[in-house]
Amino acid sequence: MNYACKTPNHHSTMKTHHFHFKTRRHNYPQVVSANHRVMGNDYDHVMMITSKSNVNPSVLRLHKSPSPPADSAKERVVSADETKYPSTGKFGRFGGKFVPETLISCLEQLEVVFHQVLKDPEFKEELSTALKDYVGRETPLYCAERLTAHYKAQNMGRGPDIYIKREDLAHYGAHKMNNALAQAMIAKRMGLTAVVAATGAGQHGVATAAACAKLGLSCTIFMSTADMEKQPSNVDLMTLLGAKVEPTAGNFKDASSESIRVWAGKLGEVYYLAGAAVGPHPCPTMVREFQSVIGRETRRQAAEKWGGTPDAVVACVGSGSNALGIFHEFVGDPTVRLIGVEAAGFGLNSGKHAATLAAGEVGVYHGAMSYLLQDEEGNIICPHSIGVGLEYPGVAPELSFLKESGQMEFYSATDKEAVDAYIRVAKLEGIIPALEASHAFAYLEKLCPTLPDDAKIVVSCSGRGDKDATTVSKYLGL
Repeated sequence: MNYACKTPNHHSTMKTHHFHFKTRRHNYPQVVSANHRVMGNDYDHVMMITSKSNVNPSVLRLHKSPSPPADSAKERVVSADETKYPSTGKFGRFGGKFVPETLISCLEQLEVVFHQVLKDPEFKEELSTALKDYVGRETPLYCAERLTAHYKAQNMGRGPDIYIKREDLAHYGAHKMNNALAQAMIAKRMGLTAVVAATGAGQHGVATAAACAKLGLSCTIFMSTADMEKQPSNVDLMTLLGAKVEPTAGNFKDASSESIRVWAGKLGEVYYLAGAAVGPHPCPTMVREFQSVIGRETRRQAAEKWGGTPDAVVACVGSGSNALGIFHEFVGDPTVRLIGVEAAGFGLNSGKHAATLAAGEVGVYHGAMSYLLQDEEGNIICPHSIGVGLEYPGVAPELSFLKESGQMEFYSATDKEAVDAYIRVAKLEGIIPALEASHAFAYLEKLCPTLPDDAKIVVSCSGRGDKDATTVSKYLGL
């Protein structure tokens, strides 16, 4: 029997420091910002308050900005060009700018420039051309016929048609280039000649290094020594592209802290190029906005291929850039299920995972409020995943809001399930997904049996997995 996807004819870390917090109606006294390592001098770039701290983070408000309406369930996530700026950067109670005064003006300036370029025809044309000719957009929406047949064969020939959004075919093999190129263009517009960034799996680091090489900017990438050992090929690529790779102890969260420390110490000289949809506003909104091209393409391609929209869109969730990139277009569409898959590591009860939305609690980290992995004392728990790009103890404020407002579904997949999916997709489709994206493919095992015949699933393949071949071989003992 032919299980090909059908096309119908119709179109239907941190040292203790003191901060003073202001809310709309309360003036909180100085409190200890526990467990936050200050990065030297007065540039205490971000505070961290967890839900275990002696001030309830749910009542803290954005620095110098009014609070949004309390009924967050009725709020909607707006596009960046719908906001007034300087804006709160809040999604319900999440997000914001929990930073010292020294960084506020810099973030506000960045937000102003961000809104300007979104409305600038010259910038939009330059970016559109670069995405097409340099990044290789649009990326295909590929009908995975053998993967579709695999799951239909397990259910008496019935089940969903599976499509793969091929971000692994973008320049340097991941979705990261969409955002890196756009922000590097902004840095150049601002007259800055140096860029600093942090990377986990190395994909954002490579994308940033490539964008800086293209635009003639100097580039420094912070990466943990552990991740450098796991991803040596990406370290080599970053170096070849002219970037300086600075090793740090710990993992991605520590590399992020160090990159922000350097930026905070050289305000006006260095551009901090965020690759994850986390941090103080406007960083999460910028990353989401420049990644949302993925979802816009997916909607258009779905209309062309079957005359409708997907029944479900599935993406892995680490910090959230890939998930928001494909989800944002469909937020508010009740006909499309948005399904995020986090890293369960050794299991949610093992303490060795990166499932922030499944097991985290609300707190503030790296300058924004979101769900966090933390212990009873409010200390950040070191995340674990075989997909190192998912190893972050927080998550995008926007995803935190979408979870709390019930607009998205979140599940998790273990290391073993991700590796099994990595191999399954490779053998059935000749596509090797990144271990991060393999978590999304892993959830098909549970999702497909629940969907009706000929439903349409789109899985975001956020990156290619040749970088992970050695990791998988070691995991399997080969």
